[in-house]
Amino acid sequence: MARRNPPPGSQTSLREANRARVVESLKRHGRLTQIELAGSTGLSPATVSNIVKELTASGLLHTSFTSRSGRRATLVSLARRLGLVAGVHYSSRHLRIAIADTARTIVTQSSLPLPLDHRHDAELDRLALLLGDMMETIGGSLSDLLSVGLALPAPIDPRTGMISTPGLLRGWEGIDVAESLSARIGRQVHVDSEANLGGLAEAREGNGRTAASSVFIRAGHTISAGLIVGGDLFRGFNGKAGQIGHVTLDENGPICRCSNRGCLETYAGGPALLSLFPPSVGMHRLGDLLHAAEAGDGSARRVIADAGRHIGVAAASLCNLFDPELIVVGGELGQAGEILMAPMRHSLERTALPAAGGLPEIVGASFGEWAEARGAIAVAVDHVTVDAQNLPAASDLPAASSLPFSA
Repeated sequence: MARRNPPPGSQTSLREANRARVVESLKRHGRLTQIELAGSTGLSPATVSNIVKELTASGLLHTSFTSRSGRRATLVSLARRLGLVAGVHYSSRHLRIAIADTARTIVTQSSLPLPLDHRHDAELDRLALLLGDMMETIGGSLSDLLSVGLALPAPIDPRTGMISTPGLLRGWEGIDVAESLSARIGRQVHVDSEANLGGLAEAREGNGRTAASSVFIRAGHTISAGLIVGGDLFRGFNGKAGQIGHVTLDENGPICRCSNRGCLETYAGGPALLSLFPPSVGMHRLGDLLHAAEAGDGSARRVIADAGRHIGVAAASLCNLFDPELIVVGGELGQAGEILMAPMRHSLERTALPAAGGLPEIVGASFGEWAEARGAIAVAVDHVTVDAQNLPAASDLPAASSLPFSA
């Protein structure tokens, strides 16, 4: 017999709407105490407590205890038995894959280097095999994945799912990457730019969590930014918002891969920095530059500091336009820490319009090289369908021990 929808405004429909608000808040934030759930949903603590008890008994939520400000609190998350998601990040030089439960706890992860000229067909074939292998290692299969999030080093048009700007990721252009990977693995896939997903990870569970608006600047082989407003991404009409790497610093400067002159990337992107050293020095990757700077090499530290100064100038323009509360710096170059960020702050102070509330604080990323994969996990969880209205009886659910990812 078909399930009848409760009439709008009835006690039943209100209860179902409140359940859905609790579930959506947990999908967004991963784990919250009951008091935090009340704040994020606008429901009373008593209502939240009743819903948590009901959904926990039905196997939809998991509760544990934690200590906050010296007081014992109930920590709530989606139950692990709901299934797994995958977060994938293709950077210019690396592939990173993380598999997690719906509470965003990572179960297994893997990374491997990529050639500079990687193409979508070969890489998506390899990704499908890797995902299958990783699921097998934890006793599952691809069919156990509920959703996959994927980050690419280029802006994605949200209307088409394709790269929005030609020339930024050759070998991947004109392809609906989500549809192409979905056809290979039989799972739903959701694609966005690496800067957007890195910014989402920081806003949801990292250093940007308490900021009303923030910018995640990803500095590495390429440079881009993700813009966060009220915890949500601002992508722009064509998905190009935040392409700070192609802000013009000098209209007579070097030719950029986007075909313009004097873009930020031509002064502070990985290839530009490495080209400053003669071949005999052995600076082939950004990792070489970072290791040399950490060891105290003056030339390496100067090159990184100059990059920070250039990024700070571009960030000042972004601040004048977007006016964020916080700037989070990630990417491989971001691992240089204060060698990069101190000159950024100096440029920001010199170049950005002053404000009564002060300029945005500049901090390092919380998750290092895994920020983008964590953001891809967050997007995957966002698209998981959780039915908080038509609840199964707890006895109808499989035992947690029967699933490959049980605690």
